[in-house]
Amino acid sequence: MSFHRVFALGNVGRDVELRQTPGGLAVAKFSLATNEVWKDKNGQKQEHTEWFNVVCFGKQAEFCAQYLAKGRTVLVEGTLRTRTYDDDKGNRRYFTDLRASSIHLVGPRSQSGGSEPSAEGPPDFPPDEDGHEVPF
Repeated sequence: MSFHRVFALGNVGRDVELRQTPGGLAVAKFSLATNEVWKDKNGQKQEHTEWFNVVCFGKQAEFCAQYLAKGRTVLVEGTLRTRTYDDDKGNRRYFTDLRASSIHLVGPRSQSGGSEPSAEGPPDFPPDEDGHEVPF
């Protein structure tokens, strides 16, 4: 048996792109930046930003389109999925997505004083292997 789970806490890098599959399933895509800071052997501060392409489906996609915007801090839980395709020159290309199973808003509560919403529960993933249902 094998299993993998990814947790990424970071900032939304661009506004959410919301589309629909031909079957009517909502699909949202956005980038997530995570930052790592450390000191090298000389004591100099070093920084690295890792970018994730996040994809979510169904009600989670609608949640993201409504509540996420560039700069918003979120915690994303999900799995990595690598897809392959051939470019215009016939070269094999690989593209890795973080397929979200839950998304939590992080930061101060809204001005109304209520708790921030989150998108949890089983994600509505489209047919898997070929990725033809994903409109990106």
